[in-house]
Amino acid sequence: MTQPLLYGINTTLDGCVHHEAGLPPDAQSMAFWTDELRRSDSLLYGRVTYEMMQVAWRRPASGEWPEWMDADDVPFAAVIDAMPKHVASTTLDAVDWNAELLGADLADAVRRLKERPGRGISLGGVQLPAALATAGLIDEYTFVVHPVVGGRGPRLLEGIRDQLRLELVARREFRSGASVQRYRPVL
Repeated sequence: MTQPLLYGINTTLDGCVHHEAGLPPDAQSMAFWTDELRRSDSLLYGRVTYEMMQVAWRRPASGEWPEWMDADDVPFAAVIDAMPKHVASTTLDAVDWNAELLGADLADAVRRLKERPGRGISLGGVQLPAALATAGLIDEYTFVVHPVVGGRGPRLLEGIRDQLRLELVARREFRSGASVQRYRPVL
């Protein structure tokens, strides 16, 4: 049995996935995303997301979390900082932050990751998930849909050419008005 590849992302009503387009995170959403990470044993990012997350969530050499983090951010930061990471990139020569670079054949590299024992691989980002969805490698999609129209920026799974049929398997509302929608591919 293979471990599932679990894609999760914040999106606006118009499908904008730019990390600054939705509502600011609150205690409820940070707790949700922390729990989502805990469903997996490792993370899979492309270069852009890896670098963005590393800047925001890597524990500083001092061991002290930055002053901008509040009590709601620290559990998420601690989980993401400690998790093993896999990075899909053709431009990076090396990675650190408990990470490894994947081979040049992305689909094959992800299939091999999925064959390893584990609870799951948490997938984040914009371009990489579209490529993996096209290859039929994502087992679950979790979208936190914020009640705003972003109006600009990259769109959810932009670039997919063929229809992707999904079945809603769970739904949850946040006090902020955002809703969590969890889907699995219809085979």
